[in-house]
Amino acid sequence: MAIWNPFQRKKKPEPQAPAPPQTAEADDAVDVDAMADAVEQLVAASPSTEESSGPISTDQTKSISASEPAEKKGAQPEKSKKKLGIFGRFKQAVKKTVAVLNTDIRDLVGVEGRLVDEEFLNELFAHLIKTDMGVAAATKIRDAVGSEHRARKVTMQQLVHSAKRAILEIMEQESADLTMAAAGPTVIMVVGVNGSGKTTSIAKLAHRFRAQGKKVVLGAGDTFRAAAVEQLTIWAGRIGADIVTGGKDPASVAYKAVDFAKNNNCEICIVDTAGRLQTQRNLMDELTKIRNVIAKVIPEAPHEVLLVLDATAGQNALSQAKGFSDAAGCTGIVLAKLDGTAKGGVAIPIRQEFGLPVKFIGLGETPDAFEQFDVGMFVDALFDIER
Repeated sequence: MAIWNPFQRKKKPEPQAPAPPQTAEADDAVDVDAMADAVEQLVAASPSTEESSGPISTDQTKSISASEPAEKKGAQPEKSKKKLGIFGRFKQAVKKTVAVLNTDIRDLVGVEGRLVDEEFLNELFAHLIKTDMGVAAATKIRDAVGSEHRARKVTMQQLVHSAKRAILEIMEQESADLTMAAAGPTVIMVVGVNGSGKTTSIAKLAHRFRAQGKKVVLGAGDTFRAAAVEQLTIWAGRIGADIVTGGKDPASVAYKAVDFAKNNNCEICIVDTAGRLQTQRNLMDELTKIRNVIAKVIPEAPHEVLLVLDATAGQNALSQAKGFSDAAGCTGIVLAKLDGTAKGGVAIPIRQEFGLPVKFIGLGETPDAFEQFDVGMFVDALFDIER
């Protein structure tokens, strides 16, 4: 991994304890939890001021990976489980929503079906709201069931059919494919509120491209958040991507990253950005500035601007993220942390509120727990309930 920091000053070497030997077996055993722990240890050990923080070296990254506690390695029951297929991962992501449908809605309909009247429709609406699918989606399902089955008995199978059709209409999008450059590097700018899972999502996206054999460079442009550069540097070393760091100006880092990608035959350049500045106005101005400097290197770039949203966040966080979408000219959404800790129905109001295609979803903590969003598979998983 090449780390290019044009601003980094030469420092006198400090004596270091020899790193423990790194074996292939130890490297394979490293998981994301251990990586996160290592990052926290690194941040805790480093000075707290922005002036003194900077990207770590490749050697340090390797040492962190190799020095994972043995007991941590042995406490990973997930490693022994059979790897889920894509549909299985989607089902895992929406399991809380399915649990609500499997209990409340099924009990509401009953084994032999139930007469569709105003009381039934009101109860149905109340139960649907519990899935976090939002008022608009719950209303659309309630109205569809009322229109198709009013004054008649509706079975669970019929209700599910009506609900799936209503959600498919809401979630319909042209494609989840990324726009790729016709020639030269594809530049992807990533934005999102601090804590949304932006850094991890960048790493997962880079890992996906690296698995396809593509040469990837990361631009560590979130220079305002403590440890953001260190975290991204560790990830770059882990997945085998280049990284450009240095300086406090995010736009300058973005410019150098894209220029590096262009001049070093990189196929993908992913640029991180700040999640918070002193004021909202400053943040929006910064995002606009980053777009402009990227376009100076490659006029048609950025080819994608992805907004990372936390599936477990409340309406306040989503409202903040709306500003990112407007200022940065976002082209798609990455829905992070949709790993079973959130009610999967939240993807529906997000799609409605932002009017952007959901391109990827984070389905777990490992680098490969990241899938391209498939509307049909999502809806099938959401209503894969007992009939």
